[in-house]
Amino acid sequence: MPELLQLTVLIPLYNEDESLPELHDWIVRVVTEHHFTYEILFIDDGSTDDSWAVIERLATANSTVRGIRFNRNYGKTAALQTGFQAARGQVVITMDADLQDSPDEIPELYRMITEGKYDLVSGWKQKRYDPITKTLPTKLFNSVSRWISGVPLHDFNCGLKAYRQKVVKTIAPTLYGDMHRNLPIVANWNGFSRIGEKVVQHRARKYGTTKFGLERFVNGFLDVLVIAFVQKFSKRPMHFFGTFGTLSFFVGTVLAIWLIVEKLINIAQGVKFRNATDNPLFYFGLVAIILGVQLFLAGFLGEMLVRQSLGKSGDLQIAERVGFSEQKVVA
Repeated sequence: MPELLQLTVLIPLYNEDESLPELHDWIVRVVTEHHFTYEILFIDDGSTDDSWAVIERLATANSTVRGIRFNRNYGKTAALQTGFQAARGQVVITMDADLQDSPDEIPELYRMITEGKYDLVSGWKQKRYDPITKTLPTKLFNSVSRWISGVPLHDFNCGLKAYRQKVVKTIAPTLYGDMHRNLPIVANWNGFSRIGEKVVQHRARKYGTTKFGLERFVNGFLDVLVIAFVQKFSKRPMHFFGTFGTLSFFVGTVLAIWLIVEKLINIAQGVKFRNATDNPLFYFGLVAIILGVQLFLAGFLGEMLVRQSLGKSGDLQIAERVGFSEQKVVA
């Protein structure tokens, strides 16, 4: 049975070998001062620099350090998912490895979870040291996320977050793609509604360059829409596709009947008429009928897939582990 600790500091990383020793020492100093029982869990997302070698040295010198290395780059969501499954702490705090998140925030985040009874506390980088090309898309993304999800956070994308252990164990199996930007939304829709926010310090990057481009904001918007759709209709796809399919089929059928009745009336009255195929509404009605049938069939097929309840296992390939006494870590 894995040891239950007060705190897991979970750090996903990709090519951050320069910052890791300093980040490790800073975390150790903070948690030691506050007498936490803890572990530091590094998830190396297929780094091509010396990050894994640094993690191995840290684990050799400090028994509280554990590490997992992927055989290639899978993305931050996969790294967090694997870390959530391996975490042993009652409170799990995530932070980026680039030293832009301050470990000095750890004690208060821990207190908000344990004493404030929050399920999740998200950091809010109220003052950011980023270029305007990054801050403006971030504000737009956060506004859209608040509107769609109803979760009143200012900064969904902040890597510095604290979770109750039950939260990470519940949401980990549901994560895929780039959902790391929307973890508060995922948690909320899994029934963990006590979500708090804390203003945290944002520091300028000290080493290297950012690993994310502007495309992450486009992906983030799409992910919010996907999460909203999946949450509401993944178990009942017919409610979505069937509703629009039935509506479309109904509109098309009414148009077709109306055109036929109109023609018959004109014939009976001896009024000059034109063929139905000469009326643009005929084609609109035909398209609506076809679209309605297709949507209805899509909903039916979706229901069939849901009924099968396929439990597919992930395809993450862990190359190495360090600091693990367990035989196996689920990926």
